[in-house]
Amino acid sequence: MSTSNSMLEYLLENFKKTEPELPLYQKIVNIFSEAIKSNKITKDEKLPSERVLAKYIGVSRATVRRAFEDLSASGLLKKKHGASSLVNLRVEKTLSSLKGFSEELRDRGTIPKQKWLLKEISLPTPSETISLGISPMQNVIRLVRIRFADDVPIAIEKAAVPQNFLSSPDLVTDSLYAALLLCKKSPVRGTQRIRAGVMTRAEAEALNSSVGAPLLIIERQCFLENGRAVEFTETRYHGERYDFISDLQSDQLIR
Repeated sequence: MSTSNSMLEYLLENFKKTEPELPLYQKIVNIFSEAIKSNKITKDEKLPSERVLAKYIGVSRATVRRAFEDLSASGLLKKKHGASSLVNLRVEKTLSSLKGFSEELRDRGTIPKQKWLLKEISLPTPSETISLGISPMQNVIRLVRIRFADDVPIAIEKAAVPQNFLSSPDLVTDSLYAALLLCKKSPVRGTQRIRAGVMTRAEAEALNSSVGAPLLIIERQCFLENGRAVEFTETRYHGERYDFISDLQSDQLIR
């Protein structure tokens, strides 16, 4: 929406169509949430003030403020220089390229951030042993963190690398692939497995969501040129904030 007037008209039109038994603030939350998900409102588009919104649709400023608080808590609204602006949180991830999280977000003009939950040297789990093709007694570097896009939690990432490829977890400050490049152990190919899931209480708290909300889980194995597995990562993406894109090509067109 290119103007405040068109946004106000959209809000009023849809406000009248909402279920009458819903609380007024929830109607506003639902309308803006749907507008963001359907790309009717674009990233960083400015919202009218609480006063203007309240007057236009005929509710109290306290009602609009409550709606803004809920939108902010869910990551759909951010404050910038004292004004409210909407943020479209649907981040796109390409499945056909071997890129790290930080690189992909920067390519799309989004600022990647992280919160480290764990950096350690330890023995591998059974799944890491199998996926990395290593002995159960061979140490791995284990890295666990919450990934953010523009301050909004997007995913929980758990990575494991054999210690003989990466000597210390402290070598990874931002990008795992940058650290592997410094160690001359950059992966040249990878495989990914995708499945659906739902959030546990701990995952919901980490991703600022609700228990049972959808997850997209990707397991990635990456390999060196000699075929050795160098990385096994499980990333649990917020299902409502991530779109996965895959380029498909046909070897032969059938006419």
